[in-house]
Amino acid sequence: MDANAPRGLFCYFDQISDPRSGQNVSHRLDDMLAIAILAVLCGAEGWVDVATFAKCKVKWLQTFLALPHGIPSHDTFGRVFAALNPHQFEACFLNWTASLSQQPGRKLIAADGKAIRRSFDQASNKAAIHMVSLWCQQNHLVLGQLAIESKSNEITALPKLLDLLDIQGAIITADAMHCQKHTAKKIVEKQGDYVLQVKANHPTLHDEIKLFFDEAEAERFEHMAYARANDVDAGHGRVETRTLYSTWDISWFKDRKAWPGLRSFVCLISERWASGKTSVERRYYVTSLDGRDASLLLGAIRGHWGIENRLHWVLDVCFREDDSRIRQGHAAENFSRLRRMALNLLQQEKTVKAGKKAKAKSCGWSHDYLLTVLTAGG
Repeated sequence: MDANAPRGLFCYFDQISDPRSGQNVSHRLDDMLAIAILAVLCGAEGWVDVATFAKCKVKWLQTFLALPHGIPSHDTFGRVFAALNPHQFEACFLNWTASLSQQPGRKLIAADGKAIRRSFDQASNKAAIHMVSLWCQQNHLVLGQLAIESKSNEITALPKLLDLLDIQGAIITADAMHCQKHTAKKIVEKQGDYVLQVKANHPTLHDEIKLFFDEAEAERFEHMAYARANDVDAGHGRVETRTLYSTWDISWFKDRKAWPGLRSFVCLISERWASGKTSVERRYYVTSLDGRDASLLLGAIRGHWGIENRLHWVLDVCFREDDSRIRQGHAAENFSRLRRMALNLLQQEKTVKAGKKAKAKSCGWSHDYLLTVLTAGG
């Protein structure tokens, strides 16, 4: 056995039930899980890739995996992962990520959804899989994910995902879709805080907050308790200045008690200059924070968009998630979870200064580096 082969990561997933129980099983589930994790980490995009990776690496894999009947076929991988319980897989994933994300300070957690665009199946009238993820802004780790159930949507999925995590003391940020009273209630019940964007899906709330800040701005904020923070971002021929105003003076808002934990309103003014043209955008938020720390609010709101740039974009560019045609049973959801595991592992490894795609290639080229990445993840 390879003495350097880490077992810590794989041990987090040994509680998953084998969906083939009671049948004539040739290949061990723990072997198949380990191979799938390793293969996706090295750039595998589907079950054919996973099986091919294993056949190319069979002598090395035999140093730490049982493989009593050799390497499973790609069809076997597909059938097993299509039947694998995604909720058990997610529970193991959550336990693993919890061990990675221990760090001092208050967590900033962004919530957002993403469709796996080519996972639809017209023959069986099955829509594309849509996943909701929670992403930690400080260490750029995926903390958890949940597939949206049929005939449901992100709005109902997010509270269920929050139920699975310990978010005590964390700040949860989300876009306007998740600006819902029951989402706010769930976050407050779990002793977290929220910063939720307000748009036209709550027209009365949006218009009242907008009018309040418009009047305050016209009066130079002279008659309002408020805090202010600003920053400037420049590069690639553009300059963007952001100014955030937050107020805890919300006694005038008649519906305030209907929003659990509501303590402040926020207005973020973004002024962008590019190619000789200037544009101004105002965005509004409700939050359970008291609003006196405007810099904290600005950092949380700015950091939220990292889930698009550092998670969703990387999944599509590095792991080609949007091009994946895996669709049978739970296979698309489970393969999506393998991608997020790989992304977390690559993020944890700090010795190589390169992008995720270059790191994934290095894993495939070098057993030593692959073991280094695995060790970084437990």
